[in-house]
Amino acid sequence: MSYCSAIEGMKPESRKELHKNYHDNHYGFPIHDDNELFGRLILEINQAGLSWETVLKKEESFRKAYSNFDIRAIAAYTEADRERLLNDPGIIRNRLKVNAAIENAKTILNLQEEFGSFEKWLEHHHPKTLPEWMKLFKKTFKFTGGEIVNEFLMSTGYLKGAHAEHCPVYKDVMKQEPLWMK
Repeated sequence: MSYCSAIEGMKPESRKELHKNYHDNHYGFPIHDDNELFGRLILEINQAGLSWETVLKKEESFRKAYSNFDIRAIAAYTEADRERLLNDPGIIRNRLKVNAAIENAKTILNLQEEFGSFEKWLEHHHPKTLPEWMKLFKKTFKFTGGEIVNEFLMSTGYLKGAHAEHCPVYKDVMKQEPLWMK
């Protein structure tokens, strides 16, 4: 079942609205801001082993805890910041996921130095198949398994499949010309 179809059958209404907002306004749309791209990667990493709903409910807490997803700020986090995150009940308190966010921020700073931006690094490697992307992410980043890579790339417009073609949002995504179209 596609995410598009799953939303229609959701109950209660509050749960449906949480997913519908993400589905209608964010999922599959290209992101051109490196901090927001990185924020999506943090969220996808934190979803591993949990429901996407859990992450959506905590998104604002993640944004606050992780310096509004500012790559430079996160890359400079100290051990005290690490402990602060591990004690923050508003986010997923998993040492591997917290460490991955900090280390991945450092990696993205290097990619920005070399390619000009995280987005340009992604564009540089486009097009790739999912297995090729998975191999690249595993080599480049921490805590990026197949499902994380797939959802990150679909949710940001690098891989097709975020929306069913009959979904009304599909046309809105297409107007933004996601990279998978090219």
